[in-house]
Amino acid sequence: MPVILEAILISFAMLFIFALAFLAVYLLAITMSPIERGLSKMIWDATKSKKPVPAPSKGSFRDFSSKH
Repeated sequence: MPVILEAILISFAMLFIFALAFLAVYLLAITMSPIERGLSKMIWDATKSKKPVPAPSKGSFRDFSSKH
């Protein structure tokens, strides 16, 4: 087999293997996305504050001045 034909064949084989590896990672990401979405939602729900933030008092400037 001529050397140039072997080089072309090996190059195509390497490109094919790279494409298969890329496809495998892509399919793995598609498969894992629902799991990641569920974990993300669970973490956001766990870190959300349970009690509402108290509203700031509507004091006037005089109230502030008398306290300080």
